[in-house]
Amino acid sequence: MLSPVRNTVISTLRRLPMRSVSTVVQEEQINDFQIENEPLLGYLPGSAERQALEEALGRHSATEADVPIMIGDQEHRTDLVRHQVMPHDHSHRIAQFYYATPELVRKAIDVAVAARPAWERVPLSQKFDMWLKAADLMAGKYRQELNATTMLGQSKTVIQAEIDSAAELIDFLKFNALYAKEGVKWQPRSPEPSATINRLRVRGMEGFVAAVSPFNFTAIGGNLAYTPAMMGNVVLWKPSDTAVLSNYTIYKIMREVGVPGGAVSFIPADGPVFGDNITASPHLAAINFTGSVPTFQRLWGQVGQNLPKYRSFPKLVGECGGKNYHLVHPSADPESVANGTVRSAFEYCGQKCSACSRAYFPESLWPEIKERMLTTLQGLKTGDPRQYDSFMGAVIDATAFKRISSYVEHARTSPNLTILAGGKCDDSVGYFVEPTVVQTTDPHDRIMTEEIFGPVLSLFVYPDADVDKMIDIANHSTPYALTGAIFAQDRAWLAKATDALKDSAGNFYINDKSTGSVVAQQPFGGARMSGTNDKAGGVHYALKWTSPQAVKETMVPLKDVKYPYMG
Repeated sequence: MLSPVRNTVISTLRRLPMRSVSTVVQEEQINDFQIENEPLLGYLPGSAERQALEEALGRHSATEADVPIMIGDQEHRTDLVRHQVMPHDHSHRIAQFYYATPELVRKAIDVAVAARPAWERVPLSQKFDMWLKAADLMAGKYRQELNATTMLGQSKTVIQAEIDSAAELIDFLKFNALYAKEGVKWQPRSPEPSATINRLRVRGMEGFVAAVSPFNFTAIGGNLAYTPAMMGNVVLWKPSDTAVLSNYTIYKIMREVGVPGGAVSFIPADGPVFGDNITASPHLAAINFTGSVPTFQRLWGQVGQNLPKYRSFPKLVGECGGKNYHLVHPSADPESVANGTVRSAFEYCGQKCSACSRAYFPESLWPEIKERMLTTLQGLKTGDPRQYDSFMGAVIDATAFKRISSYVEHARTSPNLTILAGGKCDDSVGYFVEPTVVQTTDPHDRIMTEEIFGPVLSLFVYPDADVDKMIDIANHSTPYALTGAIFAQDRAWLAKATDALKDSAGNFYINDKSTGSVVAQQPFGGARMSGTNDKAGGVHYALKWTSPQAVKETMVPLKDVKYPYMG
């Protein structure tokens, strides 16, 4: 309850035009803009985009790029020289880069912390303009630079590069800017605006953000590093060794549009060296991570051990892959199931976080699904992604090849497992693994429960009457919960399974494959051991990288201490 004096003052102020009340914290004016998802180009023979891509592929194939460590505006090179090779031709180097030493990682932290005040105060409207300009450059001038470096360095086919390093990356920049613009419009209620104004001021976090990005999506690297930066944070970006060239291309584009060197440092490094030094810094504000469960658990453990050191509690955001399923009901369309499963399991060699790695097929449909899948696989080529008829390239490196080959060997020697297609592994020229289909008699065999992250699909054929038992197995037989898909024409069963599998996947598909999430259409992320489910590509993602401040400004002097009831 307001005192009589304050009521009198407020009544007077209410009669004044609102323009006479000037608040200290003003709402930033941001130009409106509308966007759509980036369309995919076709790359048909004779098309302009195909000609431009081939030129870029030829240029990057003919040279070995030199990729420095970038800290602020300074280039650094160390004696810890490394090389990025073509996975499909591992004797062919496309980039020379350098591991940062512990001293350089700590220097990058110091540079970032010093740069934060100036970068954080750059108006969001200016940052959004930079991001939209970068998206335009990526859609036009640099599209084929991004695609070519991704195809060569990460062994992606034309369509897989176009989906990733062009369309998804562009969409991340545009939609994160759009959602942030819309998000900062919200302001708290001011019931008596002539007396008190309430504002929410969006700030970047104190300290620095460490972005640790994977090899499998160029776009993820751009998102992990530059969405926090867009919201006023300073970032140390550690790219994957096997995506250095495409990621450095992003870095250079963002510098071209005006992002200062102090806002994002580009730091190739040995994983433990980077992790040990960022988690030891009292200035760590957040980690934005995509990669393996053990690495994220290690970082999380280090943060926990160092909590007393930090100026703020660090935010931890992580996406860690999965063991994604296709669960097929006897009423499903066999053709759609077969085609969707082949695409989900084997596009980009099964190295998408969302790739189908296990499937449950009913006995009644299995003969037709099997025939369709095996016939389709016979017509798909595994080879150099620069050849337009290649459906798959090579797996990313020798470590991946060894891991995936070990599961193929397990399938070859286990009495519970039968290889129905593929099974050939050859690393003499490139790290090639054929699309491999394995049938098991045990739905709990480790090939059905452990993440493989390669072109190996394991499947279990169940009696039709056991379809509801398969719901429980799909839900609980692995520690992951990233993506899953169910197929049926039976609407009642679809409703039942959708409810029962609510916690089984962060991205859930009905009569569609488990891959193919699109920014702003299917925000991506999973729970359980698949990550923190922060939904990259969604409306809330950009605002996660802020530390909002609530501001209350009162224009009416307080004239009394006592409350009216006190007499």
